[in-house]
Amino acid sequence: MDRLLLTHTVSRSAATDLREALADELPSVTVDCPRTETEFRESVGDARAVVAARFPADLLDDAPDLEWIQALSAGVDRYPREALDDRDVALTTMSGVHAEPMAEQVVGYLLAFERGLLTGMHHQQRGVWERYSGGELMKKTLGIVGLGAVGTRVAELASAFEMNLLGVKRDPSTNAGVVDECFGPDGLQEVCARSDYLLVACPLTDETREMVGREELRLLGEDGVLVNVARGAVVDQDALVSALQYRVIDGAALDVFETEPLPADSPLWDLSNVLLTPHMAGSTPKYMQRAAGIIAANYRTLYENGGTKAHLRNLAD
Repeated sequence: MDRLLLTHTVSRSAATDLREALADELPSVTVDCPRTETEFRESVGDARAVVAARFPADLLDDAPDLEWIQALSAGVDRYPREALDDRDVALTTMSGVHAEPMAEQVVGYLLAFERGLLTGMHHQQRGVWERYSGGELMKKTLGIVGLGAVGTRVAELASAFEMNLLGVKRDPSTNAGVVDECFGPDGLQEVCARSDYLLVACPLTDETREMVGREELRLLGEDGVLVNVARGAVVDQDALVSALQYRVIDGAALDVFETEPLPADSPLWDLSNVLLTPHMAGSTPKYMQRAAGIIAANYRTLYENGGTKAHLRNLAD
């Protein structure tokens, strides 16, 4: 097998960058980039491996030979997981490819709140010279919900500020020293109560949907700041808006939202204690280079090294 097929939903510029990066990693492999849905449906008929920006379930009807989909995202909540399982099509993710830019952005969020940079920007917009005081991240407590590649890298960067690190993950026994204390999901409320900053960096699943709700925000408290770079639905957005409006918590930095783009009538736009970014925390000029490394490793596993689907890197679980 010497062919990879990109879905037509991959932008032209992204497809070009990825083809160039893959040419170095897999020089003997042809990368096909159809530009329309019709062209893609014609091409997918004999495809065994697809690199996808998204993959609706109905496309499976046109792909009888499909064995493996490589998502171009870390999250796969928008892929037809059950249908893929029924067809024994492996789904792999880009987990880890966003870790560095997202972790750096999280540190930026923490500093923006701790040093009062939002206040400074508001004063600048009003043309007001008005002194205010900033705090220090040093020795503050950071709770991290999700200790995958992003949460782990944030913990590494936060250690430079000697922050106290608390973690929440599905299996806390696999902490391996990433944080100072690690809890299972039933320890989330304790982590909220003890944290100055709470970072949400876990996948969206049935178990994590709205796991940060009214009670967790109350426990985070009036000096606490929520940072969400995971998925908007991991946090109860109505409860969050209320907590911000009534200063139940001090503020929030949000890169993801329940509905994207964020609707123009959302009260989040007008709250002075909110820092909003348009789901761009994972952006980096090195994205396709890193993505090509993951794709190439999985390609070699399946089609050159005699591996099985179980050996693929970043299998969606």
